[in-house]
Amino acid sequence: MIESYNTVYMGGEEEIVEKKSRFIAVLEHVETEEEALAFIESVRKKHWSARHNCFAYIIGTEQPMMRCSDDGEPSGTAGRPMLDILTGAGLCNVVVVVTRYFGGTLLGTGGLVRAYSGAVKAGLEGSMVITRKLAKQMVVACDYTWIGKIQYLAAQNHLKTMETEYGETVRSVLLVPVSQSDRFLTEVAEATNGQAEVTEQAEVYYAEADGECLLFDH
Repeated sequence: MIESYNTVYMGGEEEIVEKKSRFIAVLEHVETEEEALAFIESVRKKHWSARHNCFAYIIGTEQPMMRCSDDGEPSGTAGRPMLDILTGAGLCNVVVVVTRYFGGTLLGTGGLVRAYSGAVKAGLEGSMVITRKLAKQMVVACDYTWIGKIQYLAAQNHLKTMETEYGETVRSVLLVPVSQSDRFLTEVAEATNGQAEVTEQAEVYYAEADGECLLFDH
C-alpha cells in the first residue's frame, strides 16, 4: 500500500462562464469504475439538454486506472486537460464531469482547454480534498511514571492519539505513520528505559477533515 494519497472527501459543484458558454464542474469520490460510470450517467441525466458532458476519472492508488472523454468536443480539448488537473493535484479515486451549455461563440482549441481546465480547478476549490496517510495503530501501555514522555513523543512526532485509558497503567492508542514506526519504537524504548509495552495493531489510512481524525481501511 502506498504511504499517502489525495482524494476528494466531499465533492463540490462550481460553474465558470467563458464567452457566454457555461461550464459546470462536479466532483465525487468513487472507489470503483462502476461507481464512476454511474455518477457520470447521473450527471448526464441531470443535464440532458447540454451539448457536452465531458469527464475524467482515476480509480486506484498504486497502478491507477485513468479514463477521460471529450464527449464531442475537439479531440484533446476537454477530457485530457481535465485529467491533467486531477493528476497534477495527486488525486486518486475521484471522478469529475464538466457540463457545457454552449453560449453561441466558438472558443477555439486553446480556449476550450483553458475553460475545461479552469472548471475543474474551480470544482476542486469547491470540494473538500483530504490526504489519506497510511499508519499503524499502536497501543502503548506504561505506568504513570512514563506517560509524560509518551505524550511528549506523540506531540513531537505529530501523532494522533485515538484514545487514552487511565487504570492501573496508562494505555494510549496512537496512529503512527508507517514511515515513522521504527523510529518511534526506538524512541519509546529509549525514553522509558524499555519499561513501556508497545503492541502493533492493524494498518489503516487516516486523514484530517474539519478538525476530525477520520479512519479508512484503504
